[in-house]
Amino acid sequence: MNTKDLSAIQEELAQLRARVAQLEEEQQSKTEVSSAWTKEYYLTYYATTGFFLGMIAALASLMFNAVGSLAIGQHPMQIIKVYLTFGLGERALDPTLETGLILAIGCCLYIATGALLGALFQVVLSRIKQAEQLVPRLLIASGLGMAVWVVNYYLLLSWLQPLMFGGNWILTEIPVGVAILTHLVFGWTMALLYPMGKFVPYSTSLEK
Repeated sequence: MNTKDLSAIQEELAQLRARVAQLEEEQQSKTEVSSAWTKEYYLTYYATTGFFLGMIAALASLMFNAVGSLAIGQHPMQIIKVYLTFGLGERALDPTLETGLILAIGCCLYIATGALLGALFQVVLSRIKQAEQLVPRLLIASGLGMAVWVVNYYLLLSWLQPLMFGGNWILTEIPVGVAILTHLVFGWTMALLYPMGKFVPYSTSLEK
């Protein structure tokens, strides 16, 4: 092997070492970026998944109410009729307004409210370490449900509905036990569905 061949080999080796160093540097930078963003809290993801899971939880609580209303001889959509008093006043309780369209609108509003509350529940549960276990998660969701009930019924609706519509039908027409169970069923459903909305970071081949 002459000096020229040896020099060419050394030059090629130097180029290869430089290329390896460059690739290692790129690998390190990509790994650091990928690891960094997954360590941050993904609020938008949990709020979005909670929004959709809240719809399911609202349907579960609505079905619970429908079955309960039938069991005691009431209209299956009694809770929807009562909730519609917030927009229609006492007219919502008029039997002549028990049309499919009115009740369908009421159900949509009920589910939309559940979606908003679902986002809140999912975000709160995701921020509490103990919520990773089912039993603590059920207890936390129960507490959240009770908090929402107290705030909505007694801190907001107790004065807002009379002020706007001249009556307090949501508090007077819905028994306390029914209101509590409705919020508990919603919270328990969110607790059971919570794992479906957990964020699992995407792992690149560089991180494996």
